[in-house]
Amino acid sequence: MSTLSADPAAVAAAAIFQDAHQYGSSSGLAYAGAVTPTQAWQLARSGAAAIVDVRSRYEHEFVGRIPGSVLIEWRIYEGGGESSSGAGVTSRPNPAFLDQLRAAHAPGQPLLLLCRSAVRSHNAAIAATAAGFTRVYNIREGFEGDKDGHGQRGTVAGWRKAGLPWIQG
Repeated sequence: MSTLSADPAAVAAAAIFQDAHQYGSSSGLAYAGAVTPTQAWQLARSGAAAIVDVRSRYEHEFVGRIPGSVLIEWRIYEGGGESSSGAGVTSRPNPAFLDQLRAAHAPGQPLLLLCRSAVRSHNAAIAATAAGFTRVYNIREGFEGDKDGHGQRGTVAGWRKAGLPWIQG
C-alpha cells in the first residue's frame, strides 16, 4: 500500500489562502481576501500566485519593485513624478487597467495586488473582482506601509520593512 504525501509548498499555500479568505470575510472585503507581505512572497516564490504592482511607473522605477512582479498602473500620474506634497502632480484612473490585467492574467489565477500602503490595491482588487477576477488578494501594508510619527514610510510596516526581496533602479 502506498501513501501519497502532500507537497509542502501546496499545503502552505492552501493555508495562506484560507487565512486570507478568513481575513477578507471578517473584514467585509469585496474580494477574495488579503495577505501579509511575507505570505505574498511565499505564494509568489512557490508559484501559487502572481504579484501585480498597481503603483505608478515612477514608484516602480525609483522607489523599488519586487522581483517577478508585473506593473499595471491603477492610476496614471502626470507632472514629472510624485512628490510627498503632491505639488504639480495630477493623477487619473488608468482606463486600460482591466484590459491590461486581462491581457496578463487569467480571471481565475490567484493575483496579489500591491501598492504603497494597500489603499490603491484595495480599490483595484474591488474593480478586478467586479470585472470577473475570482481570486484577487490585497497585500496588506503595501510596499512601504503607513507613515510613522515623522511622516516617513517604510519604517512601520510593509514589504520593505519586512525585509523581503526588492530591487531599485
